[in-house]
Amino acid sequence: MNWMENLLIVAGVSLDIFAAMECQGSLVAKINKKNLTVICGIVALAQLITLYLGHFLSSLFCRYRSVPDEKLLGQIISMVIFMILGIRLMVKAIRNEHVEEHLEHHLGIRRFVRMACISGIYTLLTGIAFGFLETNVLMILIMIVVCTVAFVIGGIYTGYRVGYEAKTKVYIVGALLLWVAGLDVLIGRIL
Repeated sequence: MNWMENLLIVAGVSLDIFAAMECQGSLVAKINKKNLTVICGIVALAQLITLYLGHFLSSLFCRYRSVPDEKLLGQIISMVIFMILGIRLMVKAIRNEHVEEHLEHHLGIRRFVRMACISGIYTLLTGIAFGFLETNVLMILIMIVVCTVAFVIGGIYTGYRVGYEAKTKVYIVGALLLWVAGLDVLIGRIL
């Protein structure tokens, strides 16, 4: 896959983080830049570790399988992962869970660790898909860190300025990006 396709996939996965940060940004009276830096570091590190772990796990799986068409099977699994992640984001968009807006003076770090762990599950799956597609892991890791930091900051400030109403559209865009990636794998590699 080329760098643009990889960037679209990473952006699609990271838009989930953007929406979560948007909800958190709508709760604060003032953004503490030191706290925001720590939050960016925590979330980016969690994304980096889980993406690398997923890539590593898929390389182990490919190395020890005895299936003759392991490359094709890996590409099919990757396509299915992208489609399922897109469906998950679309379900979140349709649910449109209400956020009870109330003033918080400090955004506690503990809630962001929890968010990073939950989103890490889906990033792990994305890493597995990238591994099956034999993507350059260094390029993907750089992209995930840059996108995560940008989307955490963008999400917090968007929520701070306009509230959390745009999260539904963000989930839809993320789902569409992942579905396009899945179709690209289907058309470009499987068919």
